[in-house]
Amino acid sequence: MLTVMPEVEVVVAHSERVTLRVGDVFVKIDADQARLDREVDVMTRAPVPTPELVWRKPPALALTAVRGAALGVLAEPSPAPSAAWIATGAAIRALHNAPPPPWPSSQCQQRPVVGSDGQVGFPPLFDSECRWLIANDVAPAEVVERNRQIARAALRPWTPAFIHGDLQIVHVFVDGDRVTGILDWSEGGHGDAMYDVATVTLAHEERLDDVAAGYGGDVDVDVIRAYWAIRSLMEIRWLVEHGYGDPATYPELRVLHSLAIDA
Repeated sequence: MLTVMPEVEVVVAHSERVTLRVGDVFVKIDADQARLDREVDVMTRAPVPTPELVWRKPPALALTAVRGAALGVLAEPSPAPSAAWIATGAAIRALHNAPPPPWPSSQCQQRPVVGSDGQVGFPPLFDSECRWLIANDVAPAEVVERNRQIARAALRPWTPAFIHGDLQIVHVFVDGDRVTGILDWSEGGHGDAMYDVATVTLAHEERLDDVAAGYGGDVDVDVIRAYWAIRSLMEIRWLVEHGYGDPATYPELRVLHSLAIDA
């Protein structure tokens, strides 16, 4: 009998980490051992479905695959039904209601910071990323400036919640109207709850009402739009420098133009 061996699929590969899939097992390789340790710790704390740990041997860990399919991908319409997005909102709420880890989410570079004077300001790299977009003709100056103004809505105090920190739609798996697993907890920690809601709906603005319905209220649309602007302004340079192709094709750039028109 011919034995069919599983193929090795490269899921993510860049200078920080690599994720491979072999059959029903995902293998994550990360040069930062502390980040791997934190990811395992966060998954044990999270009150939502997560992959099971198969083994861990630095600099790698293996996780089981989860049932269902991802909500979608950033650049394409989501095939998931409205009920799946509502369930996603409910799962996010359950996470945010749980006791938060003692450490901040490592995605804090994309969220407002509180200065020594108590004032809330933009992330440290925000201004330089905006200048880079204009200097490299990636986005017009007026689009960048309008998004900077939209982003100001995120500059307000918030109560730290247990957040995923990188809740892209490819990290949320659903089966019908159930969330079957949330993946990639390497950025998990405490932070602004609205950042998770904004990340999962980035470039899928039409799904915000469904997510908000499942979340159960307390969704500040102006802050969500602010985080769409901040994340898009700050992601594009990283994507370019890590070989993700022509920035003109990025959903993040479409988001910036769309927000500027609606402002």
